[in-house]
Amino acid sequence: MKLKEITDFLNKEIPESLALDFDNVGYKKDYDLSQEITSIKIYMDLLVEDDEHNKNTLIITHHPPLFTPKTPTYTIHSNWDIIDGGANDALADTLNLEVIDYLDENTKIGRICKSNQKFKSLKENIINNFKNTRIVNNLDDSKTIKKVGIISGFGLKNPEYIKLSKQKDLDILISGDLTQETAILAKKLNLTLIDLNHHDSELPGLYALANIINKLNINIEVIDKNPIEELKMEK
Repeated sequence: MKLKEITDFLNKEIPESLALDFDNVGYKKDYDLSQEITSIKIYMDLLVEDDEHNKNTLIITHHPPLFTPKTPTYTIHSNWDIIDGGANDALADTLNLEVIDYLDENTKIGRICKSNQKFKSLKENIINNFKNTRIVNNLDDSKTIKKVGIISGFGLKNPEYIKLSKQKDLDILISGDLTQETAILAKKLNLTLIDLNHHDSELPGLYALANIINKLNINIEVIDKNPIEELKMEK
């Protein structure tokens, strides 16, 4: 399939026009749109050492690369966070939560989900699906959770999202990128935060993206590679 045909398909399914104004989506440079593509590799983040695919490969990234790849590389970022059925909805599905509204109504970033389960059940589901989690303001296991906010990726580093979640009377905000500042703010507001880490909270979205692209009947591979490596120091 020609690169242009794939690009047209992607822009129809996940329009670049949905992206936030400051976001860098699409191609970072001009590639030959007439070239044949026989495989697609989907990355969260493309590193320089990963830019070694053959000329018939298209790379799709979620985060804009910090360099100009030689392999044709197409970025689907905030438009994937915003669109219905995108990264945020994929995270909600993984957590068995039903989406009822947007968290930020102005940008459509994040989702509000309804729940009617005990905190113990929700916490166990999170731990089973996400290996590295942190909690601010742990709740009693018997507490019934009614409203949960989710933001795939970066939500817990933005104090405004913490304040917005409190204004909307959420029980919990689930996202990634927890900071000292936002943890203290959540303590002050008595809001529970659950940090899944940035990469893991967006990973369900990569597989949901692959399911959409599967309509093209091209070989697709999701490459789950987190640039942050966990180091366990021996005493």
